[in-house]
This record gives sequence, C-alpha cells and structure tokens, in this order.
Amino acid sequence: MKKEQELKDIVKQRYTTIAEQGKVENASSCCGATTPSNKVYNIMMDDYSETSGYIEDADLGLGCGLPTKFAHIQKGDSVIDLGSGAGNDCFVARHETGSEGKVIGIDFTPIMIQKARSNAEKLGFNNVEFREGDIDAMPVNDAVADVIVSNCVLNLVPNKEKVISEIHRVLKPGGHFSISDIVLVGDLPEALKQDAEMYAGCVAGAIQKGDYLKLIEDRGFQNINIQKEKTISIPDDILSKYLSQDEIQSFNKGATGIYSITVYAEKEGVRQEKPKLKLSEIQASDCCEPTSGCC
Repeated sequence: MKKEQELKDIVKQRYTTIAEQGKVENASSCCGATTPSNKVYNIMMDDYSETSGYIEDADLGLGCGLPTKFAHIQKGDSVIDLGSGAGNDCFVARHETGSEGKVIGIDFTPIMIQKARSNAEKLGFNNVEFREGDIDAMPVNDAVADVIVSNCVLNLVPNKEKVISEIHRVLKPGGHFSISDIVLVGDLPEALKQDAEMYAGCVAGAIQKGDYLKLIEDRGFQNINIQKEKTISIPDDILSKYLSQDEIQSFNKGATGIYSITVYAEKEGVRQEKPKLKLSEIQASDCCEPTSGCC
C-alpha cells in the first residue's frame, strides 16, 4: 500500500473530480470514486430525501449511512461534521440544532468547501460554517463539540487511530458521536487492497470491524454500540476490473463481508448544561489560515 500522504493526495484528487459529477454517477459507483456500474442502484448510500433539513443540492450521493438520524442532536448543540462534502449532513444537523445551535463542516478538498459555503449562503444559514482541513488534525480547539457526525469518511484516512483521538479531543466531556463507515469481516483480495481507485472508493481503505471498534474502545469512549449495519455488495462489472471471473465467484461465495455500520459512542465525563458559545468563539487552530475563509 502507498504511503500516507500519497493516499491522501489520491483521495483529494479523486474527490475534486467527484464534486463536479452528478449524484446519479456518484451513487452508482463506490462512493463516487470508481467507474459507475452498469447496474443502476445505490451501492452504498442511504436515501436522505425524506429526512428533515435535507437539501438536494448538497447531496452528492457519497455516504454509506444516515448518521444524523441516530445522532441525538438537540436544540442549541454544537455539531461538527467530518468530511462534510457539499454540506448535506451539516444542513440536516442544522435543522436539529435550530438557529441557536452551531454546525461546523470540515473537509480537505477545496472545491467541496466552496460548494458547501455556496449552499450555506444560498440558504441563509449564518450558523453553519465550513473549514478546510484534515480530520486527523482538525482546525478547531479542544472540547467544543456536543456531537460529531461523519458519513463514509474515516475509511479514507490512513491513520484512523489519529482521527479517533482527534474526535476525543474535540468533543466536550459527555459529548458523543454517530459515524457511518465501511468495515470488513475477512480479507479483501490483494488486487482490491492495492488499487488506488478502490481506496478512494471507500473499500480498500476499510479495516476489520473488530479493529475499528477496538480503536474506539482503546481511546476511552463509552457506551459504544452499532446503531445500524448493512451489507455492501460490489457489482461484478466493477469487480471485473480487478479480478478474474473465477476470482469474482470465489470472492462472492467466500467469507469476506463488506459492511456499512453506524457507530455511536460517548466521551467520558458529564455533559454540562451551560450557555452555548457564539460561532465566532469557536476559534480555528493555527493550522487554519485566516485567508482561507474558515475563521
């Protein structure tokens, strides 16, 4: 497998292209990153169309779950969305927090940040902010979020342990997260694990389900539970780019499973009921350049 920065560059380049694709093309491939399947159905994503606060222009069809549905967001909460894309989950979260809450989206792809800011401006949401940065080094201070959500993004980050540590840092005591992601049970064929396109497509970067949950437990999170789980099936016409027909049959009949899971966990401590900070008081850290518009 390539080095960490190489993988990040692959993902950034691919998701720059994805931002310019249509939702239908994204939904018929693996997280929008692989060649679309001839079978027209959503390989990973869940349907947001009946979700309160849903904004169609912000939905690029890139998720693998509905984390905001399970996130127990309350009025006035401060919410951070990791890998916010064009702002879909941020706007759903904003519906839950209301005008008195705050929502910050973090994404490391400049064009995604531009699209999200444009969507927020059109909607007139002055309590929704988008910051450019890596989710393994978040441009926010310690203990500022009541809730963190993320949709099919941690599997794209090489150092998942660091992301989990950052989530712990940024959450307030007693805060919690709800994250949808891709995990494995059993080993992927080597051709899939080594391919850059499949990495950007959320599959090759996934880790074992047990290892994923252990990272969360080892960081000290409590009350860990899987809120939803579904099987992900990769169509044969995508697999055929990487595997022979015999290998495809073996893979489909084998013990390896690819799953979308939505995981909930709480940071230790007691949640303090106190006046909410103003959006301007949640300052970006030094890694956020003033000229980027994130502050």
